[in-house]
Amino acid sequence: MPTISITDSLVPNPVPKSTIIRLENIFKIYGSGETEIQALNNVNLAIDEGEYCSIMGPSGSGKSTAMNIIGCLDRPSTGQYYLDNVDVAQMNDADLAHIRNKKLGFVFQQFHLLPQLTALENVMLPMVYASVNPNERRDRATEALIKVGLEKRLSNKPTQLSGGQQQRVAIARAIVNRPVVLLADEPTGALDSRTTQEVLDIFTELNQSGITVVMVTHEPEVARQTRRIVWFRDGQVVHSHLTPEDLQESQFAE
Repeated sequence: MPTISITDSLVPNPVPKSTIIRLENIFKIYGSGETEIQALNNVNLAIDEGEYCSIMGPSGSGKSTAMNIIGCLDRPSTGQYYLDNVDVAQMNDADLAHIRNKKLGFVFQQFHLLPQLTALENVMLPMVYASVNPNERRDRATEALIKVGLEKRLSNKPTQLSGGQQQRVAIARAIVNRPVVLLADEPTGALDSRTTQEVLDIFTELNQSGITVVMVTHEPEVARQTRRIVWFRDGQVVHSHLTPEDLQESQFAE
């Protein structure tokens, strides 16, 4: 008769993670007739809460189109997209803007900071649209900048900051509304290797704090620092659960 330890018998079943992003039978078609382009072809993808996931694939593979749909910047031609259990696929522009502001944070290759504003003011900006009161805006923006290591740069304008520091401000701005998902589109593309690693360390720390991170990148060395890699080709997901160890440049060459 097998021995069952008291410790084993008291361990509860693990709580299943909720699926935060679910794409079901997503098609995206641009143009019509002879000019028709099928950017996404029956894409199915699920990403769980708390994952750190990268999206890769050759140029024209559909990864950027998929990211635009995940980020509610575009709508699928057909199919369902559930974000935090809400079908957002065919929402109108006003509702999508509300979803983007409340549930999503964006970090791009270009920093998109307003040059006339300080770091603190740039980070406070999304909270203006979210109708957060001014005192809370300042407190939360300061907290976000401290989290990315810029507590001494609150009053600096973008021209007084290095590229890496500007990207940190952009990350602070992306997380200040406490999104359920942080989306990063080639976030290290404009940075040198040392600064790239500093920014990736911040993404890792944010993910470890519980934020779901989804990153589009064409750089294998960047993707290897995430925990799961999704590979697109010809508008389809051809590998949905690659690990960093699976990612060999010879096998998945651009």
